[in-house]
Amino acid sequence: MNKLLIVDDEETMRGLYRRRLSGVYEVFETGDSEQALALALEHKPDAILLDLKMPKYDGFELCQNFRSLSHTSKVPIFVITGESGNHQKECEAIGANGYFEKPLDFEKLKHTLETTLQAQPAVRSGDAELTMRVALSLKGRDAGGEPFVDRVETESVSASGFRCVSERMLEEGSLLQVFLAGRTELHAAAARVVERVPAGLARHRYRLKFDGEKENWILQ
Repeated sequence: MNKLLIVDDEETMRGLYRRRLSGVYEVFETGDSEQALALALEHKPDAILLDLKMPKYDGFELCQNFRSLSHTSKVPIFVITGESGNHQKECEAIGANGYFEKPLDFEKLKHTLETTLQAQPAVRSGDAELTMRVALSLKGRDAGGEPFVDRVETESVSASGFRCVSERMLEEGSLLQVFLAGRTELHAAAARVVERVPAGLARHRYRLKFDGEKENWILQ
């Protein structure tokens, strides 16, 4: 059975998708645009249904992220929107394979999915960097040996690490504890600084690579 990832922040719509499609596809769904990337890597969907209007990352940005990630770069993406105005050409320009407006014609959607997947080649996995903003807390010791806790935002992420900018001076090779920042912090992993590049005005761009097992990282 083919796998289908549904990304829509409306719970009622996700329930409708499950009822109409779960008999034909193995359905995975989320209303969280950040979680969508992790689900795509975990479950390796054969197709993605993507709502255009969502908080944090809208469908345009998320579609581009899926296309930039090696594992999902070839997965068919079908944009479904209730937005006024026709955005079909914009969606096709960023890599969407199809465009549907709400209220959804499920028979047309099923037919499009079936014909597309029959012609779809196998998808390869990989560990490409994905442009994505994720709030993190970094805990460790700076270049002067002083303990610190800093809140940063990633510039890009991958299954093996991330890039971020900080005013903190860190030594290459230093080991930090990485936490997903939110209402409650979740320990993601230990990560080692493997590259430091000056970013101007006392700011530095760092690349960190995970050291050991990951617990709660968004990409696995």
